[in-house]
Amino acid sequence: MSLEIFGFRALWSPFFFIFVLLVTVGYFFFVTKYSLEFKGRRSLTKSQIILFILSMLLIYIVKGSPLDLMGHLMFYAHMIQMSVLLFIIPPILIIAVPEWLWRYIWSMPIIKTILTFFTRPIIALVLFNVTFSLYHIPFVFDVIKTTMWLHEAYTSLLFILALSMWWPLVNKVDINRSIVGLKKVAYIFASGALILPACALIIFNDSPMYAAYSDPNLWAQALTLCVPQSTLASLDLSGPEMFTSLSLVHDQQLGGVLMKIIQEIVYGIVLANVFFEWYRKDQEETEAEELNAYHPQPVE
Repeated sequence: MSLEIFGFRALWSPFFFIFVLLVTVGYFFFVTKYSLEFKGRRSLTKSQIILFILSMLLIYIVKGSPLDLMGHLMFYAHMIQMSVLLFIIPPILIIAVPEWLWRYIWSMPIIKTILTFFTRPIIALVLFNVTFSLYHIPFVFDVIKTTMWLHEAYTSLLFILALSMWWPLVNKVDINRSIVGLKKVAYIFASGALILPACALIIFNDSPMYAAYSDPNLWAQALTLCVPQSTLASLDLSGPEMFTSLSLVHDQQLGGVLMKIIQEIVYGIVLANVFFEWYRKDQEETEAEELNAYHPQPVE
């Protein structure tokens, strides 16, 4: 069955689109017009502009496009949502925001205290992965997935903790929280290992785990989070099988596999960047040593 039966509002979330658009316009207006008083201010680079727009576009795709509706219909679509929201958007957003603005945010006393605690590498790593794993416990998942305010609150919490988890890896402002070299490699591998049990539980379970997708009543209740009640009342829906040929178990397993694949691809890119930085630094040191060999310092 086509998703168009749910209507334009459910498919494209026009109010959320307006919100994302206002955030984007407000951000660029602030960083170009009202930031002259900040020390160390520099104009946005082309890459920062592109990355910020990309992050906002991805946020809208994840939470406002038909993908959001599909995430309530099928588990694998939900896992694609969460993968993009937690593993792709946070590092892009951190890099996109200029350093002078991050310094300003960190200069606020209360915020600095909070950020100082939550961006400690070990704390950030453990909090994110524990919160992520708890989310995928069937009982917890079903309650969150069928309760509007709880769903938005928990998703927002996961996103904030994902930002904290990515901060030590990609930020260039807080040197005390940045990790480099082998520590960065260990951090990435630890994150991948901590998320593995949740993904494995989903992938290798041979029965449906989540009532929000297997129970028609809870499934319909979950749909109310993105589809107007009046629209749902006019439809005769029985379950996810109306929109996909996948069985509940295969849908569940596909979701776990996609989550792990996307996470591994992102971490692989980060690792490749780490090794590239090592190689570049090694080359620079070698060239400096060769230059000193050809031009020795005079002896006094």
